[in-house]
Amino acid sequence: MEERKEKEIEYYDKKATEISRDQISADFEGFEPQNLGSFKFLYKTLGENCRDKIVLDYGCGNGIHFGFLVKSGAKKVVAIDLSERSLAIARERAAKRGIEEKIEFLEMDCEKMDFPDNSFDIILDGGTFSSLDLRNVFPELARVLKSDGKVIGIETFGHNPIANLKRKLNKVSGKRTGWAESHILRKKDLKEAEKYFEKIEVCYFHIISFLAIPFLRLPGGKIFLRIMEAFDKILFSIPFLRKYAFKVVFTFSNPKK
Repeated sequence: MEERKEKEIEYYDKKATEISRDQISADFEGFEPQNLGSFKFLYKTLGENCRDKIVLDYGCGNGIHFGFLVKSGAKKVVAIDLSERSLAIARERAAKRGIEEKIEFLEMDCEKMDFPDNSFDIILDGGTFSSLDLRNVFPELARVLKSDGKVIGIETFGHNPIANLKRKLNKVSGKRTGWAESHILRKKDLKEAEKYFEKIEVCYFHIISFLAIPFLRLPGGKIFLRIMEAFDKILFSIPFLRKYAFKVVFTFSNPKK
């Protein structure tokens, strides 16, 4: 196995040992993503597309998303990740929700999946891309996606200088790996995806409202976030500012076979 993959696995295995088993809707840092407009839009999009579908939770991590996939009426959910300890947390969370029998958990490399071609109707990327080599990711996603299927995902975008500075500090403090810090999704990566998908749709979020995230647990924090997100909508009406989004929600469809 490549050294970069071993470091990613080590990082997420370590994080998995620190998480509270009681936080079934939060990520490794206690953050509940459903508070953000970007994740609300992601879940809305998934809700409109997952019913009676076979869904792949691509790099499921500690399992913060598959509860929504089951609730949305997915016919089957397959969750894959290379971090064995993260998968263990995901299984525990599924058991607490009473949905473990509706999910198949597999320890698997996202860059080289063991599935046959055309296996999935929907593939959810909940923020896995930065841990991977996208040169391997896009052809694999197109391969296992059915011809009428969709890749629906959310990723941090890599052009906001303030967010980029924070990521560099996170790398120094050990909150991010070197690979993840330097492989955040960028415009050139979306262009690369066009080689494998006929249709690319992108929505932009949090040009300034990401600054409210650290205050969400404080009184009035969520109201502050809503106000900032309202300003975001005004700013994103100016096209050249969209590249400075903190998050993007995207849909890839019509895979090129």
